[in-house]
Amino acid sequence: MPAVKYELIKTCKQSGARLGRVHTPHGSFETPVFMPVGTQATVKGMAPFELEEVGANIILSNTYHLFLRPGQEIVKQAGGLHGFMNWNRSILTDSGGFQVFSLSDLRNIKEEGVTFRSHIDGSKKFMSPEISIGVQNDLGADIIMCFDECAPYPCEYDYAKKSMEMTTRWAKRCKEAHKRPHDQALFGIVQGSTYKDLRIESAKQITDLDFPGYAIGGLSVGEPGEIMNEMLEETVPYLPKDKPRYLMGVGSPDYLIDAAIRGIDMFDCVMPTRNGRNGTVFTSQGRVIIRDAKYSQEYTPIDENCDCYVCKNFSRAYVRHLFKAGEMLGLRLATWHNLRFLIKLMEDVRQAIREDRLLDFRREAFERLGYIKNKA
Repeated sequence: MPAVKYELIKTCKQSGARLGRVHTPHGSFETPVFMPVGTQATVKGMAPFELEEVGANIILSNTYHLFLRPGQEIVKQAGGLHGFMNWNRSILTDSGGFQVFSLSDLRNIKEEGVTFRSHIDGSKKFMSPEISIGVQNDLGADIIMCFDECAPYPCEYDYAKKSMEMTTRWAKRCKEAHKRPHDQALFGIVQGSTYKDLRIESAKQITDLDFPGYAIGGLSVGEPGEIMNEMLEETVPYLPKDKPRYLMGVGSPDYLIDAAIRGIDMFDCVMPTRNGRNGTVFTSQGRVIIRDAKYSQEYTPIDENCDCYVCKNFSRAYVRHLFKAGEMLGLRLATWHNLRFLIKLMEDVRQAIREDRLLDFRREAFERLGYIKNKA
């Protein structure tokens, strides 16, 4: 039996999007789903019971950061990430590949792996497919990811092709190195930059390796949204219908809706927490910079259509005051609201799929949020 199983509940007649359920050793969650990012074994500013309150059933942690600090052995001795951070629901760990390539200026990529310098103290480190999987086995997440190279955008075709082919070779090594397939599902990652033929070839190569789930990496890294959607339309038909599909690093409401329409099940992004700490909040009418002076005497909720604890109990004026006074509660409340906003958005997407009206939902949401109403 695989550690993770995908159950298709319904396909939207209007859009083709799918409503599903993913079963893991630490519970189940419905899809499409947004996963809050807990980079260093914590979703910044949020306690586990607060994450449960906003409706999170799966969160993401980062292999690169935990490899550097505190080290996987400490986490392993604590009972893995679930015991270490006292989170009893599902966890996904990324491979660390994206951070190795994006946070380290000094890195040397070879077939064996990547030598890089720690962003913490500058010490030289080495990460390979085998090391990444070993760390993730120790961390003990329900879903773990293959070590891949996330090609930058833009990049030349030849670079993207070589990177994609190495990602496939590394995926084979990751599968061979995986020691806990009975309770950890290893997902393969499709790469290929913004080249259709590379995306299709990568999808074919990675699915031939028969992973229990598949991710699409290397998108939402600077390319226009239209290109991202185009790459999804080219790639998704080559992914199995009976396994989860995960689009890595996407959290903007318009991207979430558009990708769900194109058959994606799982999403993650630091956007809601990072924006919250900076004083930018999502609302059903578009983004609001809560620090702005015009909110100093607004005694309405951040979003009158939101059901979160923050909107039920506090005003825009109060949250703005906390930011201006340098009070940490302001950062926490903005983060809390943003997480609930995106989790609730995906709840609404799932309901629209149930009702076979996701394209109608998209049009209504894009009008409210102020996005350009391009055709889905």
